[in-house]
Amino acid sequence: MITYSLLAGIAVIVVFVFGIAVMKSGLISRPQFWISWAIISFFQLLTNGYLTSQKIVTYNSEAITGTRIAYAPIEDLFFGFALVTLTMLIWEWVGPTPKSPKRR
Repeated sequence: MITYSLLAGIAVIVVFVFGIAVMKSGLISRPQFWISWAIISFFQLLTNGYLTSQKIVTYNSEAITGTRIAYAPIEDLFFGFALVTLTMLIWEWVGPTPKSPKRR
């Protein structure tokens, strides 16, 4: 049985390998990345904590480690990290979009 914990771990590893080995990105070593992730994690924990404390979202206790932060399983932070990091890697790869021509 694949657990939520296992999937969260795999997601983090895949994103790290993709970012470092495939894209050759230094994103994860930049202080701006960690500041961004801290801000996003704060709001993720705030939202996720509310949803789980109110029993709007529940988890199968056999599929998670049981470690919680602000009522939310720690696995949610791992998935959040993977999602945010992958988004930033893709954003970095795509680069800035060219400005549209000015209309007269």
